[in-house]
Amino acid sequence: MSRVPGWLGKVGAGLSEMGERLDERRAEVAKEHTEAAPEPPAEHPEPREPVPVTIARDRPDPSLAVPWGVRVAAEAGWRLLILAGTVWVLMRVISAVQLVVLAFVAALLITALLQPTVARLIRYGFPRGVATALTAILGFVVMGLIGWFVTWQVMANIDNLSDQVQNGVDDLRNWLLKGPFHVTEKQINQIAKNLREAIGANTDQITSAGLEGVQVIVEALTGILLTVFSTLFLLYDGPRIWQWSLKLVPAAARPAMAGAGPRAWRTLTAYVRGTVIVALIDAVCIGVGIYFLGVPMAVPLAVFIFLFSFIPLVGAVASGALAVVVALVTQGVFTALLTLAVVLAVQQIEGHILQPFILGRAVRVHPLAVVLSVAAGGMVAGIGGAVVAVPLVAVLNTVVSYLKSYSQAPGRGATAVSSMPVDPEPSDQAP
Repeated sequence: MSRVPGWLGKVGAGLSEMGERLDERRAEVAKEHTEAAPEPPAEHPEPREPVPVTIARDRPDPSLAVPWGVRVAAEAGWRLLILAGTVWVLMRVISAVQLVVLAFVAALLITALLQPTVARLIRYGFPRGVATALTAILGFVVMGLIGWFVTWQVMANIDNLSDQVQNGVDDLRNWLLKGPFHVTEKQINQIAKNLREAIGANTDQITSAGLEGVQVIVEALTGILLTVFSTLFLLYDGPRIWQWSLKLVPAAARPAMAGAGPRAWRTLTAYVRGTVIVALIDAVCIGVGIYFLGVPMAVPLAVFIFLFSFIPLVGAVASGALAVVVALVTQGVFTALLTLAVVLAVQQIEGHILQPFILGRAVRVHPLAVVLSVAAGGMVAGIGGAVVAVPLVAVLNTVVSYLKSYSQAPGRGATAVSSMPVDPEPSDQAP
């Protein structure tokens, strides 16, 4: 057998080696592709929900889309609704216990009038209990004597007054017949007939009003007793009552209220004393004037003028009108006109000289606030509400002004407020 040349064997061996390398390289490339390729999908893939395609848009916050003025109005509106609801509930509670509230307020007014006397007696060395008893007895005796005097004068002059009223009515009737209004006898008789028929038709209402008058008398006596007891305790134990009342206020607001309370009490005291002095001057001046004009019951009318002067504006008009009516039916038109002149002159002096000089700036309230407060007090609680409306507004004005200045003062933070003393000076305590 022939032998293969050596060079041909070497060529075959080289080709075989090259093929093996190509096979190895081909295997490596296949392995790399296998590792980089993704996993094959599952044989039964689960269906997927389609993803909604949204288009991004630049939209502002809905609250920012509301105009600034509307947002301010809404913020103020719901707060006003809460305040209105609170006031409504408070008024309902006050209406339910109206007698107690009026009695306590009357006791506060009387205490404001009598408390300086108690303080003066204590400075003179009297024990507090003795000073309170002496002041209360003297004060209530004086009030009782005034009431008894008015009742005595009215009862003593009622017969004479009725005769004078009848004569005045006759004079008025003759004046209407002969006067410039050309009123006939038939018209006057028709007016009198209508009055009699009205009284007869309303007999049931008049009777029921008389029966309700008994209940009113009982309530009045109850209110007087409550006022007397409240006044005694306020005169004797006023500082302790005020300190106990401060404990009902939150601790953070307690120092501010401790400063506002004495100022409010000074305002109330100045108002009561000033009103008493002004009412006394009005009563004396008008009483002397109508006495010299010959108007009957001048002294009881002066007392009524004094009492009605505690109702600002309305009381002066009502008491002056009463004096003018009495002068008209008893002394005639000319005397009534002179009485009206006296009343108007005294009231002008009161409004422009006496009140600014005696009451001062401490209790000065705008006339519009006086009118609105008297009207609101009268609607809520009748005559008692009209009496206490103006001093209440004056006290609230003092408290609000002080709290506003207190909050705006430098260094009135929470730490300073909590560290301030809460015990005011004894002379400034309320009541």
